Amino acid sequence: MSPTLENLQLSNENANMKASTSTGITGLTFAVFMLFLCLAQPQLMAQSKAGTTVGQFLKIGPSARNAAIGSASASLSGEAIASFYNPASLGRLNNLQLQFTHSEWLADIDYNYLITGIPVGGLGTFALQLISLNSGEIDVRTVDQPLGTGERYSVTNFALGVAYGKMITERVAIGFQLNYLRETIWHSSLQAFGLNFGVQYRLWEGGPVFGAAISNFGPRTGYSGRDLFVDYDLDTGIAGDNDRLPAEFRTDRFALPTAFRAALSYAIAFDDNNSILLAAEALHPNDNTESINAGAEWKVLGRFFLRAGYRNLLLEDLEGGLTFGGGLHAELGGRLLSMDYAWGDYGLLNETQWFTLGFQF
Repeated sequence: MSPTLENLQLSNENANMKASTSTGITGLTFAVFMLFLCLAQPQLMAQSKAGTTVGQFLKIGPSARNAAIGSASASLSGEAIASFYNPASLGRLNNLQLQFTHSEWLADIDYNYLITGIPVGGLGTFALQLISLNSGEIDVRTVDQPLGTGERYSVTNFALGVAYGKMITERVAIGFQLNYLRETIWHSSLQAFGLNFGVQYRLWEGGPVFGAAISNFGPRTGYSGRDLFVDYDLDTGIAGDNDRLPAEFRTDRFALPTAFRAALSYAIAFDDNNSILLAAEALHPNDNTESINAGAEWKVLGRFFLRAGYRNLLLEDLEGGLTFGGGLHAELGGRLLSMDYAWGDYGLLNETQWFTLGFQF
């Protein structure tokens, strides 16, 4: 007996429903698996050790938009710079983007960040990022010469990152990033490699987005260089021996500032040009106590953005935390130009500001 047209349509609808359900279940299973994988890092998250990691500049969030909403960022996407917080965000990037951030960081430290995101058809999206931090020149002071020896030194930091993100289902994106970093203090330096990886999962079409990511996962590293060279007297009680043996201090090796982020964000749209985005994030670093980031973004007329948030809520010995800022999107020569600003309170260390400029092609 041949099937009727009605039976064929019903069969197709059932098949589509099963496929959609299967995709959702697969995505949710993967997101939950990634969350448990991130939590299964007791050696990284066992205790708080403030000030015991190197590469501290890797903790500076580069996005003025994200900084303004309290750095609650692991579930956000839509711009290349979001991959700093969670490389899975690249899976949702559909256009070639170039973004640059400048910040006069605490104590007049110069911070610069550059990233380009490049979607490649069905392969996913690739990104290349550069980070530069420079303290400027600092007087060399010693116990014997507290006013300065006449010499000057500087602290410089550099990082190069290559990232990749892809949508593996209609709701699930994954991504990873490999970083190389170099940190220099006068004539001594260290270098290391670190890995970022994460996942983002939209709970339902148009619904909230869950994001989880681990940043700066890598081996311990330590300093080396000619500042550690010394002349050593093997036995000060013996006269006439060689009291200027060439020797070198051996520095300890320290971990990178590894952190686990779990976040949830939800955009409430009033129409195509007006919406409110709410975001919250739990942060678990290996060199401090746990804290919460939260913030909101109000989009007005599709071009203007007002933002406010609070970072590191519940952090022990918190200095500051309030953040706010704004942004403007405009067309320039057929390209989308974005300009974002953020201000952050750091208590006794005063405040800092971010300026981000972006082009979308």
